[in-house]
Amino acid sequence: MASIGDILLSTLSPDQQIREAATTQLETAASEDFKQYVVMLCQELSSDQSQARIAAGLALKNALTAREPERRKELSARWMNIDHQTRDQIKALVLTTLGTTDIRAGVVTAQVVAAVAAIELPLGQWEDVIRLMLQNLQTTDNTNLKQCTLQAIGFVCETIDREILTAQANSILTAVVQGARKDEPSEAVRLAAITALYNSLEFVEENFKREGERNYIMQVICEATQSQDVEVQVHSFECLVRIMQLYYEMMPYYMQKALFGLTVQGMKSDNERVALQAVEFWSTVCEEEIDLEAMTLEAYENNEQPTHINYNFAKAALSETLPTLLLLMAKQDEDDDEDDWNLSMAAGTCLSLTAQCVGDACVASVIQFVEANIRHAEWQYREASVMAFGSILEGPSPELLQTPVAQALPFLIEMMNDPVIKVKDTTAWTLGRVSQSLIQCIKPDVHLQPLIEALVRGLEDSNRIVSNCCLSLMNLAEQLASDQDAPTSLMSPFFEGIITSLLQITGRSTNEAFSRTSAYEAISILVTHSAKDTFPIISALSTTILDRLEQSITVQNQIVGIDERNSHSELQSNICSVLTNIIRRVGKDIVSIADRIMTVLLQLLSAASKHSTILEDAFLAIGALTTSLETEFARYLESFAPFLFNALQNHEEYQLCSIAVGLIGDICRSLGPESATYCNNFMTTLLQNLQSPVLHRNVKPAILSCFGDIALAIEGQFGGYLDVTMNVLSQACSIRASPADYDMIDYVNQLREGIVDAYVGIVQGLKAGESSALLAPHVGHIFEFLNTVFHDPERSDTLLRSMIGLIGDLADSFPGGEIKNLLLSDWVGQCLKEGRSSRQNSVTTKEVARWAKEMVKRATM
Repeated sequence: MASIGDILLSTLSPDQQIREAATTQLETAASEDFKQYVVMLCQELSSDQSQARIAAGLALKNALTAREPERRKELSARWMNIDHQTRDQIKALVLTTLGTTDIRAGVVTAQVVAAVAAIELPLGQWEDVIRLMLQNLQTTDNTNLKQCTLQAIGFVCETIDREILTAQANSILTAVVQGARKDEPSEAVRLAAITALYNSLEFVEENFKREGERNYIMQVICEATQSQDVEVQVHSFECLVRIMQLYYEMMPYYMQKALFGLTVQGMKSDNERVALQAVEFWSTVCEEEIDLEAMTLEAYENNEQPTHINYNFAKAALSETLPTLLLLMAKQDEDDDEDDWNLSMAAGTCLSLTAQCVGDACVASVIQFVEANIRHAEWQYREASVMAFGSILEGPSPELLQTPVAQALPFLIEMMNDPVIKVKDTTAWTLGRVSQSLIQCIKPDVHLQPLIEALVRGLEDSNRIVSNCCLSLMNLAEQLASDQDAPTSLMSPFFEGIITSLLQITGRSTNEAFSRTSAYEAISILVTHSAKDTFPIISALSTTILDRLEQSITVQNQIVGIDERNSHSELQSNICSVLTNIIRRVGKDIVSIADRIMTVLLQLLSAASKHSTILEDAFLAIGALTTSLETEFARYLESFAPFLFNALQNHEEYQLCSIAVGLIGDICRSLGPESATYCNNFMTTLLQNLQSPVLHRNVKPAILSCFGDIALAIEGQFGGYLDVTMNVLSQACSIRASPADYDMIDYVNQLREGIVDAYVGIVQGLKAGESSALLAPHVGHIFEFLNTVFHDPERSDTLLRSMIGLIGDLADSFPGGEIKNLLLSDWVGQCLKEGRSSRQNSVTTKEVARWAKEMVKRATM
């Protein structure tokens, strides 16, 4: 039998069969005797004589950790099942191995140390690991040991929750800052220290609050940005970016004394990676200040004082950063890969954030740059000027931008004929920004026809240009849309030509640069915002779309290969999306081809696998058809029902299940009382789903809401389901969230919205069926629930509006004074008053509150 070393070396073989066989042997060894397996791996890793020590270290790390949380739990449990003595021996050996002369083995060992620490520290085990590693740093001149120990500390800081390491923050910080100092002779050690410092920044908050310690940390990092080693420079700037995210409020002194100059100098660095991080620093400053400005405005709207100060660093540095960013935007090569993040892209993003942050202050300089370079002989400057122009269209006041945009539009339209693809691509993007943010600058009688002609020509160009042309056309369709019932719109004269060009792109066999997907999305948006005079064109389009969907089903079984299958699935999804929007737009007029649509969709459902994403798209199209056909959809229900119930019972694909629940609501709303025939099956399945321990909890609010849809549809006939439904709703009402559990708070709000929707539908449905008396035994509990919701500070505006509407519905259902005492409760009056008067509430909430107040007044007279 081969030795463990030979097997490990085989895992690195270029021959796939040998690699797979070796991997299988390792897995077998791990499953047969895990303790012996990790001991052998550790011995190989620690042996200077082993040629397989790197492979041993990787195998050992992979035996201890994994990306998937469930798998990670399994591996952790398996490690902890090894006896204490053996684990201690392995841990001591790997700590010793950090100082090996083979630096590659030392780095892998650092990963193993972190993997063991990630398992044991949260369980209160190996609590001296940090102390032992710090001891290494204090008692050795071994450069490799210092470097690998610092890397191990960095890996530990990166992988373990901050709460677990906070108690050791002082020691960790002292060690990593010591290693990062400029007088450290080894740049490799310095790099490991800077990296570890980056990973520790989040849990050294208390240290950062102390001025002396903060000054020293900032000094060391700033000095590291001037290192001769590029890696140290890059990681130092990364630290400054993270510090700005975490400790913005502590930065004024350092910005003034050092960071302004260092980062602008960094942006001008000859090394692109250094410059990228320096640009990222200013992007981060802008993001922080945009958030602070939003928080300040929100505080003032609520008559509160802001809790954080915006120091306006971006505005103060504008005279230095803006010219630098504009020049960096011209730093690109014709051969640059469009998907690779480069300095030009980073500078453009930073300029966009700067414009959102400083507003009008950036406009004059950018316009000056644009005017100077838009006809430049070098394409990089033409492209940079157009990118700069597009980047400042969000942030500054529209009034200030209107004149330069109106003046620039003819140039931009002309530049869609530029000989350089990158210039045309950026121009199409900028035209999309104009049509999205400043549509008032596009004069229909002057600009619209040449603009659309230029964009349609762009659809015949490179695939990368197609996507931005599609985006521009979508924005025009949305911004220039007329009322849904309007006979025509500004886009109507161009509608057929645009659709024809887009269909040519969607007919391509490939989806390079997402051009085909973008074209289908553009068709969907154009259809959604079309005027009535385009309906004949949409009718022809619907035939084309159905032909393509039928063809896609025919060729489905001929497709092999995962990539080809994914591409085909995406194609079907795009076609379904267009079909759904056609159905929604034409409404009842779809009836003439409804039989063909339903036949094709049923074929699609039959051909799809249980886990196919196309099921969701087909269900959405059927939902649209249900709404359009209303009671006429009943003729398809028998054929469709098996697919619907399969989806409802497919708890693994919870999003599909959620769509199916919504579809029950659509069916009941469309069929009205006629849906009662199917409601026994609907209610049984929905109640079973609520009891499922497997079904994702996010589906359950939709199920509760669906009870309301069913009740509203079948009116008094819902009485037979009332008691069981009210019992389920009562159980859901009792669910609470702890104050710090934000995910649970969001879920409880969703759940409560579903509960209130259910109550509203039940109350209105029983009233319509003259069966409100059935509800009388449950009204007290409903008011108790509403009282609880009203006094919950985390409730949303949507929830407040729904519960106010429910109060009005209850008052309307019991006008004879039966619930007068409940309606006269103090909290009801406060709730209605808040709905009417709170400045935070929407106009809709205020209107609902006024109506509810009138209903309560009538019921309590």
